[in-house]
Amino acid sequence: MRRDILFKPLLVLAAIVAGTAAWGGDVLLLPIATAFPVLWSLAPTRLIAAIVASSYFLAASRGLPQGVANYYATDFLPGVMLWFCACASFVSVHAFAWTPHSSRRPVRYLAAMIAMAVPPFGITGWAHPLTAAGVLYPAWGWWGLLVMTAGLAGLVTRLWPAVAISLAGFWLWSAASWTEPALPDGWRGVDLELHQSLGRDGSLSRHRDLIATVRGASPHVKTVVVLPEAALGFWTPTTERTWIAGLQGTNVTVVAGALVADPGGYDNVLVEVSAAGGKVLYRERMPVPGSMWQPWRSWSGARDSAQAYFFANPVVTVSANRVAPLICYEQLLVWPILQSMLNDPDLIVAVGNGWWTGGTSIVAIQRANAIAWAKLFSKPLVFSFNI
Repeated sequence: MRRDILFKPLLVLAAIVAGTAAWGGDVLLLPIATAFPVLWSLAPTRLIAAIVASSYFLAASRGLPQGVANYYATDFLPGVMLWFCACASFVSVHAFAWTPHSSRRPVRYLAAMIAMAVPPFGITGWAHPLTAAGVLYPAWGWWGLLVMTAGLAGLVTRLWPAVAISLAGFWLWSAASWTEPALPDGWRGVDLELHQSLGRDGSLSRHRDLIATVRGASPHVKTVVVLPEAALGFWTPTTERTWIAGLQGTNVTVVAGALVADPGGYDNVLVEVSAAGGKVLYRERMPVPGSMWQPWRSWSGARDSAQAYFFANPVVTVSANRVAPLICYEQLLVWPILQSMLNDPDLIVAVGNGWWTGGTSIVAIQRANAIAWAKLFSKPLVFSFNI
């Protein structure tokens, strides 16, 4: 009887530990997330399964309230509300998928994994255990993703101890020989520490400073230099002319974050600019829900929401390279990177503007996720973040 009383709290405690440890920003700890399906399957009731799911998700996304408070310069309440709203989809999917029949659990959990990987539920599909595939099976590509999916399904069966031991073996093997993804030849990612002024300061002096930074990053050779999300502010003809003039006499191509306004709202984009000209390269598939993507605002006639292009432009071409772009929030999700990998890009470019994440591990988690996917598909990776 005492064992039964302690079992449920221990499941919840283990879910909190798994969410906290796996999603702290260390890529090699991502496989701890595979504990979640075991804990979910061991739940004796649907209610306990829901509590386990909420404990895991809230622990994994614990930086959100602080990040929202930083972004809006307000107290924790809006962040806590958004935190619980994001949790609701994860919990509802896993609570609905739970079943007392052990023979049906693998199929039900597989359905939950798929649901949390693609829209609409995948819009808040953070902390997905599939991300650990890049740590357990580096360079295995789609076969690694398939084996990982089978392994996660096996963790909700009665054979889970044997499956867990197998996964642990791959984890140890991978950790012993781990290397970071390669930086592609001819590419440079520039990290900035301009805090919240990046993208908001549209002065000529700021653009000249950024141009000087780019020229200093690659003064003599043909190079693609990547700048963070929103680095150029609003992309206008004047901004474009300023950068084209500033890059004259160089062999540098710049890929940088910017914003493009239109009658429907605005797009969070990557632009490509060189001495020869500039253009919009990529429109973000999934802006941050709530703070950027606010589709409900159109109901009242407002036109100030970022627009989402869920399955558009998964791969773009820069200097003869096929690039999988990931802007900030997209690095936390599953479907953007998998959609890009279906098109077999040459490299991954991951940018972000993380000034608002101070005091949290959000940027570290974004980096860990991008690294894991790059390792799974054996792709070079370029980072550029502002903090």
